[in-house]
Amino acid sequence: MAGTAGSGPAEAPQRRCIVTGEVRDRARLLRCVVGPDGAIVPDIEGRLPGRGLWLTPRRDIVERALQKRLFARAARRPVAVPPELADRIESLLARRCSDLLGLARRSGRAVAGFERVAEAVRGGRAEVLLEARDGAEGGRRRLAALARGVPIVSVLTAAELGAAFGRERVVYAAVGGGALATRLLTELSRLAGMRNAAEVSGSTSIVPDEPATKDDGLRAND
Repeated sequence: MAGTAGSGPAEAPQRRCIVTGEVRDRARLLRCVVGPDGAIVPDIEGRLPGRGLWLTPRRDIVERALQKRLFARAARRPVAVPPELADRIESLLARRCSDLLGLARRSGRAVAGFERVAEAVRGGRAEVLLEARDGAEGGRRRLAALARGVPIVSVLTAAELGAAFGRERVVYAAVGGGALATRLLTELSRLAGMRNAAEVSGSTSIVPDEPATKDDGLRAND
């Protein structure tokens, strides 16, 4: 129910996963739509027209939707589902994360390299620490010792982190900047599910896990 005067802020819009039936904030789910040709199209930014078909951002969930033909059931019409849909979603999410990280870099809110990351942490300018998922274990321990409660995310590869900074490889990065860091954490969380990766270490989780609800009045569209 929408918030009323004196009742606090309105709740975030929620949607139901077509596979699990769980209800979560739409920002935590994946949206797909049926394209003009009847094919299922991932809508990573949630802007495409049409009825939204929502999925929990996990590779096994996407594959189950494909195997059990749940897209057609949810869309109430025949649809074509590309067999590589999970790979396509993962690729788009990785690009989205890289784009947001690049935006943070261009606005002066992201730095790369262990020493610059350490400096950002000591100066209180780091809200998210990123380490390449293919980085060395020894460096990972060094970063964990430095973090002091700042969330550490190991989802992107060194090449993907490097692309955001115009380099071949980056192993360590730090992001500050409030809302931009929050957006990046949300996208990294969705990507983690598609890569079966641990989302985060440290004292702050990327997306807190909340009990699912079964609200029959939930809107299915958009």
